Amino acid sequence: MTDTEDLDAELRALDTGVETAAPVSVLPEVEAAPELEREAARPRRRPRWLNWRDVLAIATFIAVALYLTSPLWLNLDHESLDDPQDQAFFEWMLAHGARVFTDGVYPFFSDRMNYPDGVNMMANTSVLAVSLPLAPVTLLFGPHVTYNVFLTLALAFTGISWYFVLSRQFVSSRLAAWVGALFCTFAPSMVSHAGGHPNIVSQFLVPLIIWRTLRLRDGRALRNGLILSGLLIWQAFINLEILFMTAVGLGFFCAVMAVVRRKRHPGEVRGFVRGLLVAGSVTLAVLAYPLSVQFFGPQSYHGLPQFVRNFGADLGSFTAYSSRSLAGNSVLAERLSQNAQEENAFFGWGLVILFFGLLVWMRRSAAVLMLGAVALLFGAMSLGPRIFLNGINTGVPGIWAVLHSVPVLNSAVPTRWAMAIAPVVGILIALGVQRATELIRTQPSARGPVRVAMITAVAMALVPLAPTPLATKKMAPTPEFVTSGAWKQYVDDNHTVVTLPLPDSSYPDPLRWSALTGQDMRIASAYALLPNQNPLNPSDRTAIFSPPWRPTSGLIASIRQGNPIPEITDTRREMTLADLRYWKAGVVMLTPQVRDVEMLRAMIDLLGFEPTWTGGAWIWDVRHLVDDPNAVLTGPDIS
Repeated sequence: MTDTEDLDAELRALDTGVETAAPVSVLPEVEAAPELEREAARPRRRPRWLNWRDVLAIATFIAVALYLTSPLWLNLDHESLDDPQDQAFFEWMLAHGARVFTDGVYPFFSDRMNYPDGVNMMANTSVLAVSLPLAPVTLLFGPHVTYNVFLTLALAFTGISWYFVLSRQFVSSRLAAWVGALFCTFAPSMVSHAGGHPNIVSQFLVPLIIWRTLRLRDGRALRNGLILSGLLIWQAFINLEILFMTAVGLGFFCAVMAVVRRKRHPGEVRGFVRGLLVAGSVTLAVLAYPLSVQFFGPQSYHGLPQFVRNFGADLGSFTAYSSRSLAGNSVLAERLSQNAQEENAFFGWGLVILFFGLLVWMRRSAAVLMLGAVALLFGAMSLGPRIFLNGINTGVPGIWAVLHSVPVLNSAVPTRWAMAIAPVVGILIALGVQRATELIRTQPSARGPVRVAMITAVAMALVPLAPTPLATKKMAPTPEFVTSGAWKQYVDDNHTVVTLPLPDSSYPDPLRWSALTGQDMRIASAYALLPNQNPLNPSDRTAIFSPPWRPTSGLIASIRQGNPIPEITDTRREMTLADLRYWKAGVVMLTPQVRDVEMLRAMIDLLGFEPTWTGGAWIWDVRHLVDDPNAVLTGPDIS
């Protein structure tokens, strides 16, 4: 028997004494029973690519994705309750993709937001691999509808991808693949991020990357390497963070398995490395320029803020239930996480017990034990630099304490490593259900107890984690001043719209307005990751979530937060005029909102004249102040 036939026999079993049928598993194993080698030598009938079970599984993933996103579809004037700022951000990114598609604008940088400094699109998850294919949808229906399409398809395609990879490459049981794929796709962390991070839940390439990486050992280096590189490049333009986590997990798994299998399959490592070199070389060659823009281009930053790098998963959150789970407790979840979008663990006691039970039950498989080790590694990394238990800082340092300042790692959010546990657990669940179904098939005497045990264990672990639909709220209406195009008479290539307050994480509406105009309406300031420009420390380029403070933006933000209007002096007016000229303002607009009267009074005092009410907004035409270098601001005439 050749090494290839022997490997095929090995890959078809988790337990060395249990017979399995096609398809061949890509998970490497250590030893195979002789009867499996004989079975592998027999010709096998090629299974049909699609049967009624597959169609039913596909329909299930689409149905659950629609169920989760139904509040957004049924109420198109609504937005995410927990994360409206990121929804507005991605709507703006989808409009950017449409602009690249129609006008051929430079994809990796844009000054349509945060003028004149602009935004580094590579450093801000521009999702070009999604926004470009969806550009026709954006052009026809607008970025708000496209966002719903993006989120719904991201969930559905991720489930379908996991199902087909599991059912064709890991297990032969369609039921096992379906259960595993359901968890991989709708785990608590995925539902949490679905509230505003469609780029993170777009994990449909992850199972394909895992499959093609494990296939590198087949020896066809050029073919397999090129296929893998294509997937890696595609994923890089969806979300680099997910790609990085996948690479870390695969790297750890493959490195240890190579050592375990080196004596029995000495040529396997050589074939794997050759394929990996092809994949790595092509991927780096294609991504070299975009990554250079991300790390060294205009508006690039060096690491996330310190407080974000300290975001760790609370140890107590691993056995708790998320706010979006059937058994969830929103009060407890809020205490154990940074926000509703970062509920990255929350597996519940049932799943934790099932996880360790599966490891014990299938401990004869080195691949299963390594999957468990990867999950535990991710869990340890997710705890952050200081370990918290039920909201209390234990003072015990985590392994992230020595990693969070390392370049590249300093741009990772540690709690999200817990999110990477879900696919590992999903694979283990699929393998466990596969083994149970094989026992039911091959050992009639154990059929009843095994079936009851399997259904009970899986149900107790997964039913409490069943997701609930996303929470939404009604959006502030887009002013007619924007929708009618009235803004165009004030704004051209030399002028921008300055909104009050200026856009940031608490007021992202201007991003949505800009997106609605196809980014023709250029805006000052931004909600995006931008470098800190501290005049006291010019070398500090740590990321911040809005542009560096300016006097006018700071004043208006302070008023909106409830602080009293300070005395408006000539010095403040000079600073406001300097800000307007810096932003190349053509018009200043204020829409009805919280503390709008106070902001209105402050701006009248600063500019010295009353606004006009146009299209649902107060409008100040400031072009004469910005364009005339001799213009000065004086207080309003009260005579």
